[in-house]
Amino acid sequence: MNLWRRLVATQPYDRLSPAHEGGSVPLRRVLGVAGLIGVGLGTMLGGIFSTIGSGAQAAGAGGVLASFALTGIACVFVALCYAELAAMVPIAGSAYTYAYATLGEFVAWIIGWDLILEYGISVAPVAATWSGSVQSFLGTFHVTLPPALRVANVVFVHGGIDIAHSQIDALAILAVLGISALLAIGIRESTRTNTLFVAIQVIALIVFVVALFGAVSPAHFTPAFPLGAKGVIAGAALVFFAYIGFDTVTVASEEARDPVRDVPRAVIWSLIVGIVVYMAAAYVTVGIVPWQTVDPNAAMSDAVHHAGNAAWLNAVVFAGAFAGTTTVMLTSLLGQCRIFFVMARDRMLPPIVARVDARTCTPVITTLTTGVLVAILAGVLPIADLLALVNVGTLSAFAIVCAGVFVLRLRKPDALRPFRAPFGLVTAALGAILCVLVMTGLGTLTWIRFVVWFAVGVAVYAAYGYRHSRLREE
Repeated sequence: MNLWRRLVATQPYDRLSPAHEGGSVPLRRVLGVAGLIGVGLGTMLGGIFSTIGSGAQAAGAGGVLASFALTGIACVFVALCYAELAAMVPIAGSAYTYAYATLGEFVAWIIGWDLILEYGISVAPVAATWSGSVQSFLGTFHVTLPPALRVANVVFVHGGIDIAHSQIDALAILAVLGISALLAIGIRESTRTNTLFVAIQVIALIVFVVALFGAVSPAHFTPAFPLGAKGVIAGAALVFFAYIGFDTVTVASEEARDPVRDVPRAVIWSLIVGIVVYMAAAYVTVGIVPWQTVDPNAAMSDAVHHAGNAAWLNAVVFAGAFAGTTTVMLTSLLGQCRIFFVMARDRMLPPIVARVDARTCTPVITTLTTGVLVAILAGVLPIADLLALVNVGTLSAFAIVCAGVFVLRLRKPDALRPFRAPFGLVTAALGAILCVLVMTGLGTLTWIRFVVWFAVGVAVYAAYGYRHSRLREE
């Protein structure tokens, strides 16, 4: 087999199965539709607290609503493609698995590498936001942490670390380690916790919208698009972070009781709920606070302040933000561990990464190792700028999933599809095109960083994945 054939070799979609690894401990199938929707919303809803303000400053008041609408429409097409492939390939792995079944091993590796940006690295800034919220809440009781433990700030001097002037975010570290321990204990316990916090988020967001709807000023939406179409696209590139969670549902396919039926439903319904909540919360926020002055880091709290600063409503927003950032960390770490798990099962990573504990039925080693690495990032590096990298990595994965559906519809038109995306070829093409359109709103520096990340991924694949892939055994 020559180099090109190896790079484009696929795992036949109808053979991809955890049963291929005989004798291994399976993941526990305990999730129904409600649990899977909770997993999707757990990753999605937390993003609203950190995207409204930045999106409004990039696009204007009416523009940010258009940005949310544009990304929502793009994700509808992507979600339909995800649902079709999830029903055909009902195992863990998300876009990585789907690319392996349709576009070949090299593309699958790149997508798996990109998904590290979506799931793993995105946890660190979210953990910092969680820490900030908790410290702000503790401050109301006059409880403060020592300065050296409040925020991540590593100072480098003469090629080394200045310990005396460096700081760590202790609460962010503890949060990530605690959530990693919960994920290692079991998927049932993790999803029950996630469902509870998702319910808190939804209630908090509904209360926020209902309580402040009457304070919205129509004048704030004039002119409708103050920064034009370019601003809408730039805003879409920023607020897209709020939408990345629906594909987490597909990562948990092997823990679903009936993945062929339930995973497509959960993908679509989690996205629908997310779109409705986002649009309502964004409308109220920018309808109260002028988009030019909105706090990019705490837009909803800013709206509460402008509308009378009711103490009880501040508490509700804090509860929603706390629950939201907690579920984002939980479901993102879950997604990252399952991506590593499936890649290792395909021998693209060392086999120990795919080892499942017989008692907990979770990949304990992978979960705890990932948790420690992410905790270090969250505790010592101020990496908020990497959120743009998260978006470009996710958008590229989404575009390739759509391309995979397009290719498979042409190559295997008669394949069994328990769920079929309506207008398959058109839906897949529009999904890919809209993702690329949103990607154009990201800055040059983000693209440079993404190219560097891509190059590192190619190097790792050449050094290990290409040589040890399960396809080399055949």
